Amino acid sequence: MHQVLFNGSNYQTHGELPEIGGRAPDVSLVNTDLQDVSLANYMGKRKLFNIFPSIDTPICAKSVIAFDKLSAEVEDVVMLMISYDLPFAHLRFQQQNELQRVEGLSAIRHAGFGENYGVQIVAGPLAGMFARAVVVLDENNTVVYRQLVDDIATEPDYAAAFKALGVDVDTSELSNE
Repeated sequence: MHQVLFNGSNYQTHGELPEIGGRAPDVSLVNTDLQDVSLANYMGKRKLFNIFPSIDTPICAKSVIAFDKLSAEVEDVVMLMISYDLPFAHLRFQQQNELQRVEGLSAIRHAGFGENYGVQIVAGPLAGMFARAVVVLDENNTVVYRQLVDDIATEPDYAAAFKALGVDVDTSELSNE
């Protein structure tokens, strides 16, 4: 178990992020078309999971917009934005912000994602929600990068996530938004 900080309080998460070099656990999530998806839906592509508590919080929203913007020049990577938010919330957010490259996925229908990826908060007012994390997989679903963000109110390390994909990105313009 790990601990993450939010508003001065510590929260424990269930399990561990998948190990670098290990095979990623399969997922069963719901896309904005209300279809179930798994890793098989993205076979042969690299995958970036941006995992967060809720699309309707400022830092979570900012991270989704940032990943959409930073992925403009990246090919053969699917940008998967994962939370317990309803698929309708993901779709609304994508449309409102004219996002083109990210895909919102909800864990609402299938238990197990948070435990399998070590991000499920287990107690307190955030129980059941996901801690903020980024996991990057290669085209064979091998974990090549992982970050559990220590403080939920902090953005992930965008540059490190993209570096794991072999892409250098300029994150300086993100701080102005």
